Amino acid sequence: MSDNTHGGPADAGPIDVLVVGLGFGSAFAPIYQAHPAVGRVGLVDSNAERLAAVGADLSIADLFTDLDAALAEPGWDAVHLLTPVALHAEQVQQILASGRHCASAVPMATSLDDLDRLIAAQQRSGKNYMMMETARYSREFFHARRLLRDGTLGRLSYFRGEHLQNLDGFPPYWLGFPPMHYVTHALSPALALSRSRVESVRCLGSSRLTPDHIGVAGDGFGTEAGLFRLRSVDPDIGDDLVANITLSFFQLGRSYMEGFSVYGTEGALEWPQLEGGPMKEFRAGAVPAGGRGRAIEDGDIRPAGEPDLLPIELRRFADGGHGGSHPHLVHEFVSSIVQGRSPRVDARVAATWTAPGICAHTSALQGGQEIAVPDYDADLATVADDADPAGGGGR
Repeated sequence: MSDNTHGGPADAGPIDVLVVGLGFGSAFAPIYQAHPAVGRVGLVDSNAERLAAVGADLSIADLFTDLDAALAEPGWDAVHLLTPVALHAEQVQQILASGRHCASAVPMATSLDDLDRLIAAQQRSGKNYMMMETARYSREFFHARRLLRDGTLGRLSYFRGEHLQNLDGFPPYWLGFPPMHYVTHALSPALALSRSRVESVRCLGSSRLTPDHIGVAGDGFGTEAGLFRLRSVDPDIGDDLVANITLSFFQLGRSYMEGFSVYGTEGALEWPQLEGGPMKEFRAGAVPAGGRGRAIEDGDIRPAGEPDLLPIELRRFADGGHGGSHPHLVHEFVSSIVQGRSPRVDARVAATWTAPGICAHTSALQGGQEIAVPDYDADLATVADDADPAGGGGR
């Protein structure tokens, strides 16, 4: 493609993408290789052995052990960052300042000051920033969106989200990680479906960290449970909404669970109790004659997702992990560059979804005090939408 100073639609040819961090990035590199609008794919990882192995497996010749060296090379239109959380804020700023578009794994950052810095960096650069939130592009989210749009849910009433994951034995930088700093997987579906932001949060910590679990973040909790007050830009969807979110990373003897449940006046959709199981769908009927309470039908559902939103070349990846979200994330990021528009989860939306967790952890440390969440003036009207497919799934 052209040099890395372009700012408008990428009409000069395919875009070249660097994938940084192969612990998770190895799942994304082949999707970029398959995307019809992507040219070269390069890999960056500080682990030279892993870098060489993934490069050989995918027949990728452009390999770098250092992000600085990769960004010093000419070309490379976009970078997908999948490095440890503590590095996100500085590396995103570095990438944007180099004149490249940047996609980043969640969370956007772990402090409100860094969220402000990243928004400012994106504005200065004129390049795209996208937070690659898997929950927003999962088959489960797509199914919930269908139920909302066809009236099955009625008006939205309430949300619940959980992310329970034992981090014992994970790399040292995860030690004592504040659970709510990783809130986006459990909270973003509620915010996207309701087209809302969080006004305030009250959060309590449970199970004070034992000395062997305390990390660089200092004293904290193994589990944090928050009540998030939402404000929607579309009151026809629902009003006075609350999301009840629980996250746990330490000191909880429970198997992995990461998901959301959505409740409406006419129906509901619940995440399975066990990972990999079916979701449960509920539909409310009338109050039976002489009875009390509305009749409720329930059934198991395994959502199929929406592969038709993808180019044909990417549909084979739609059965993958994180609810089949990976090809949708790649396609949205690439499409936003090609079309010269902001991605759905741009810097302001990402901050809107990330800040509530930062404020929730602050609330937990203050014994549940209500904390106001900043308003980042994000465009929430279309955050749950996807452009209609055209040309065999391209956008």
